Amino acid sequence: MSTRSTSRYEQLTRIPLMILGLLFLVIYAWPILDPEISRTARSLCTVASGLIWAVFIADFLIRFALSDRRRLFLRHNWLDLVLVALPMLRPLRALRGVTGLRVVGRGSAPFARRRVVAATAVAVAAGGVVAGLAILDAERSSPAANIRSYGDALWWAISTITTVGYGDRYPTTVEGRLVAGALMIAGIALLGVLTASIASWFVERIREVDATEQQTQAALQALTDEVRELRSALQRSGGRGGDTRA
Repeated sequence: MSTRSTSRYEQLTRIPLMILGLLFLVIYAWPILDPEISRTARSLCTVASGLIWAVFIADFLIRFALSDRRRLFLRHNWLDLVLVALPMLRPLRALRGVTGLRVVGRGSAPFARRRVVAATAVAVAAGGVVAGLAILDAERSSPAANIRSYGDALWWAISTITTVGYGDRYPTTVEGRLVAGALMIAGIALLGVLTASIASWFVERIREVDATEQQTQAALQALTDEVRELRSALQRSGGRGGDTRA
């Protein structure tokens, strides 16, 4: 299979998968935010999330089959593989909708840099919202849990993703600690992207200043050479006329 087939498939399925990702997030969040929903509604949410999850698995397998460099595909899409393989991280799979930002802006380098920063920031923010749901779902049934509401979960997500870590809210279950680890990595990734973008901006500014200085020096050198040529021409003209001052 060619890369063109993979690109065409991803282009055709990007929007439907984004919609399914958002729908998956809503279906996942409803029973967590409203524990008193009816058994029928809870069962429907479970069935619907299972069907959407099956679509995600099929999408990964199709993209893997279409790829002509499968090792490289796995290297670039290792997070998708982990999220598909680990059921406890299913809610994070809804973040696939953020990949739709890749189609925005394919212009100059500064615009591309802003696009990367914006996409990373949106992904991390969405990850914090989803991680709050996941941590609440994992911790609610634990007797030792100190995260009992979504407000507590959001506060924990903000303090974790910013690497502040007050310690007043923390996970006590294995699933919760896995979610916490993923959120910590996301926060570090955001910090790294922002740092790299700022450094890249400074490097570009320095290069622009250097280029301007080089152009100025070249212009001054050209003017100096021109003045020397004019002086030499005047001296030769004066020598032929017998009056140097003239």
